[in-house]
Amino acid sequence: MSTYVTANPTTGGTEQEFPGLADNEIDGLAARSLEAFDSWRRTEVAERADILSRTADLYEKRAEELASAITTEMGKPAKEAAGEVQLAADIYRWYAEHGPDLLVSEELDPQGAQSSIVQTAPIGPLVGVMPWNYPYYQVARFAAPNLLAGNTIILKHASICAASSALMAEIVHDAGVPPDVYANVYASSEQVAQLLANPAIRGVSLTGSEGAGAAVAKVAAENLKKSVLELGGSDPFILLDSADLDRTTTIAARARLSNAGQACNSPKRFIVTDELYDDFVRGLVEKFEATEVGDPADSSTRMGPLSSISARDTVAEQVKTAVDQGATLRTGGSPIDRDGAFFQPTVLTDITPDMDAYSEEIFGPVAMVYKVSSADEAVDLANDVQFGLSGSVWSNDISKAEQVADRLEVGMAYVNEHGTTLPGLPFGGVKRSGYGRELGRWGLGEFVNTKLRRTAAG
Repeated sequence: MSTYVTANPTTGGTEQEFPGLADNEIDGLAARSLEAFDSWRRTEVAERADILSRTADLYEKRAEELASAITTEMGKPAKEAAGEVQLAADIYRWYAEHGPDLLVSEELDPQGAQSSIVQTAPIGPLVGVMPWNYPYYQVARFAAPNLLAGNTIILKHASICAASSALMAEIVHDAGVPPDVYANVYASSEQVAQLLANPAIRGVSLTGSEGAGAAVAKVAAENLKKSVLELGGSDPFILLDSADLDRTTTIAARARLSNAGQACNSPKRFIVTDELYDDFVRGLVEKFEATEVGDPADSSTRMGPLSSISARDTVAEQVKTAVDQGATLRTGGSPIDRDGAFFQPTVLTDITPDMDAYSEEIFGPVAMVYKVSSADEAVDLANDVQFGLSGSVWSNDISKAEQVADRLEVGMAYVNEHGTTLPGLPFGGVKRSGYGRELGRWGLGEFVNTKLRRTAAG
């Protein structure tokens, strides 16, 4: 049995401990989820949509409590925490309002029969393995479409998010979701593997590291279970030109330092044309050095701590290795001398393909800036990694920027914005950033049975 611990990365102290799931409870958990599926799938779609609508209302009603929980347990600044709570509410509400229309049967050309109809049906109990960096948003984009579709959910959140995961379960149950339709469990990785081997479980969705994704995908494949993976990223931010470089560097700094840089789709590699490079680096360094780092509960704080001491130390080691291998440290590069998991906003340049930092993901407040001489060189550099989550292109020439964006090997390409996520837009990557999609009609289609019903002509 594993123990979930809510530690406060602002102070380094332990807040609360939660007992984990016992091994002898796993089969019963799966059986209850399957039994609940039998009734939940037969619940009218309109009723399931009403429950999601009430879930959205409760997120908004309890927004302050929800935001405070993740500020405490993973260090998200208060303003960002409030924004994430609202985004989760928006996702539940979007599926409540638009989801039922996406589940309506589609009548095809009969092609010689009396009728050919495609129906959409849920597939059964699902396991969700969720990360700590966006505790509410990540769960909402998995849970909302699947609850609406009629699937049941066993939710295993990150071990540092025990308090917020309990709040989420409480809210969906208060909204009307039966306890065994949505079960929040404090499970270990080994127990997740045992769940996936159980015949009752029909699929798994994981957001997390490459290693965790590979492990879950292997077990799912061995047991012929559907999987959706959203993994790491090293997103390019390609700057071709700018009419207002100060505004551009402000946007770049804000995007990179949001959530202390702990976002899979954060812009991590800034690829800048040579005529703008020096001014961009200078401006980015100024913005990083001016960023207020401190207590995430303080409204004036722009960047809080990393999620844990170990996460901070991992970033520190990656930066040290980059510098030891020849990268230039423009600012930052060290833990901040205070309690907690604080790290200086950091800018690195002169990174070459033989350095570790060129190909790995640095999951923290670290920007890497590259100089290129052309759009073609920018695209080649952007695509020269094994990640492919998202990327952005910035230019006054929209047509040119769109042409460059179309050449990026990513799941999401943006022009003059980066990382925008909305309930109706697909989210997901290619290459080692994973497979499958979440949100919008695409997320609703991942764990459903597209069933053909064909009736021969009389």
